[in-house]
Amino acid sequence: MKHSLLGSMYLALAASIWGGMYVVVKVVVAVIPPLELVWLRYAVALAALLTIGLATRQSWKVKKRDFPLIIAIGIIGNAISIVTQETGTMLSSAQMGAIITSSTPAFMVIFARLLLKERLTMRKGLSVCLATIGVLLIVGVNHVDMSSKLGGISLLAAALTWALMSVLVKRVPGEYSQIVVTTYSILIALIALTPFVLGRLPALDAAQIAHPAIWGGVLYLGIVSTAGGFLLWNRGLQLLHASSGGLFFFFQPVVGTLLGWLMLGERIGIMFWIGSLFILSGVLFVIREEA
Repeated sequence: MKHSLLGSMYLALAASIWGGMYVVVKVVVAVIPPLELVWLRYAVALAALLTIGLATRQSWKVKKRDFPLIIAIGIIGNAISIVTQETGTMLSSAQMGAIITSSTPAFMVIFARLLLKERLTMRKGLSVCLATIGVLLIVGVNHVDMSSKLGGISLLAAALTWALMSVLVKRVPGEYSQIVVTTYSILIALIALTPFVLGRLPALDAAQIAHPAIWGGVLYLGIVSTAGGFLLWNRGLQLLHASSGGLFFFFQPVVGTLLGWLMLGERIGIMFWIGSLFILSGVLFVIREEA
């Protein structure tokens, strides 16, 4: 019971952090293209994680047999998924992003069954359905611009790869600290992206990047969303079943909409509260099953 509640808290907090991330990405990506932005936020995140790891005296030794798994997590989740996510955010609307990425938990259920042999239960299926209905009620489907097909394809690729990465995290032996696993996976992603980014970095407008909103956004994305968010997400997944953990992904649109209401004065209607109840119901079903 204690582990399920703690894991739920970690996952809910990670998803809540990412819920506020889309506003920041939308601002920063207007100045720094997606590929360069991912590289910069990973460089910041790596510095933050190394500092935490050294301060807490982590053991950085990883057995040779476990390296392929950590490399796969870095390439699939930290490189491909995040690049396609930010590209999709740039090419499409926030509504489309919320709708398409809400398919991630369903993909996690499928991958958990295929790779981890986790049992598919009626409660898990009902939880995914309730939470998905909640997202659709919150963001709506009537006014979504489906003309930006490339953005939609990119967001679907992001959902698939993030789901696969989240399930692969469950296969990492529990003997390793999540700080170490997250640091290595981000380092691998940074190395993989460097050849594609180095020639493009000089083309960035230094004067625009010097604006507090831009460099502050990069620091937020690197330290809070990447280093902090990934640590919380990976740790939470270690404490819950992968198929159950995916349900907390639905906190993103709820928090994003709430922040828009609180900070930007955006209006929210009755459908937001009804949708939130659906999502909360789905999550509570999962917490009860894990307990």
